[in-house]
Amino acid sequence: MEKTKKKKRRVDILVLSDIHLGTYGCHAIELMKYLKSVRPKMVILNGDIIDMWQFRKRYWPKSHMGVIQILIKWISKGTKVYYITGNHDEMLRKFAGFKMGSLVIDNKLLLDLDGKKTWIFHGDVFDVTMKHSKWLTKLGSHGYDLLILINTLCNWISVKMGRGKISLSKTIKNSVKSAVKFLNDFETTTADIAIENGYDYVLCGHIHHPEMKTIKTEKGQVEYLNSGDWIENLTALEYLNGKWTLFRYNENDFKESEQEEEEGLVMMSDDEIFKQMLGEFKIVGNKTFDLS
Repeated sequence: MEKTKKKKRRVDILVLSDIHLGTYGCHAIELMKYLKSVRPKMVILNGDIIDMWQFRKRYWPKSHMGVIQILIKWISKGTKVYYITGNHDEMLRKFAGFKMGSLVIDNKLLLDLDGKKTWIFHGDVFDVTMKHSKWLTKLGSHGYDLLILINTLCNWISVKMGRGKISLSKTIKNSVKSAVKFLNDFETTTADIAIENGYDYVLCGHIHHPEMKTIKTEKGQVEYLNSGDWIENLTALEYLNGKWTLFRYNENDFKESEQEEEEGLVMMSDDEIFKQMLGEFKIVGNKTFDLS
C-alpha cells in the first residue's frame, strides 16, 4: 500500500540558529525531518549555521548536506532566506549585503511584522569573551564538542539500559552560577538596547537557551525571543498569523524508517561534497527572483 504524503504545516516565518553543521553534536537528521514537515514563506538563519571554527572536510555526513539541500531547494523556489552571520560563521560577515536569488546575507535584520518593529541578530556582539579572548572561546568550543560526544555515548548506554536521555552540558550550565548569570546578563542587555530603540520584538540565538518572555524595565518592555539550537535543545521559532511560538522537536512526532536514518550517517568524500555543493549553487545561480 502506498504511503499518503503528510501535509506540511504552513509557517509565515521560520527562525533557526546554532545548527553547527560540520560538528559531531549537530542533530542534522532530526532537523531534516522537521524542515520537511513545514512550508515557510520566509526563513531566517540566525547565525552559527555552518561551524567554520570546527569544520573538517573528513566529517560531513549526508544528513548535513541534506539540510543544505533543503535550504537551497527553498531558495530555488523563491522562499526568502536571510542568513544572519554568527561568531562560528563570522567569515561570512565580509559578504554582508550579498544577494543571490532570494538569499540575503547580513549581520542583522529589522522587520516590520504586523506593525511591530522586530530586531533580529545572532547575539555574540554582547559576549565579552568573544570580544577580548577569541582564542579562549574557540578552545571552549572544542571542549563543548567533546562533551557532546561523551554525552552521545552516555545517552546510548542509558537508552540501552531503559533509562531516559540526559544533557550533560545543560546540567552543567544550569548548575554553575556564573553560567546562569551570563544568560541573565545576556537577556537583560539585549532587552535594554531593544527597549531604548523602541523595538517590540528582539530575536537572537548564540547562548543555546530557547526562550520566549516579556522583559520589563523602567523604560518600557520588549518581547525577548531566543531560537535555541540544534545541538542540545532542538528548537526553532515560528511566526504564524501574527503570533510567535517556540517549536521543540519530539522524536515521537517524526516517525521515519531506520534505513533513512542510516543513510543520513554515511560519510561523503571531499570530491562528493564539492561537486554536490557546486551543483546545488549552480541551480540557484541560474534563476532570478523578485525580492520585493
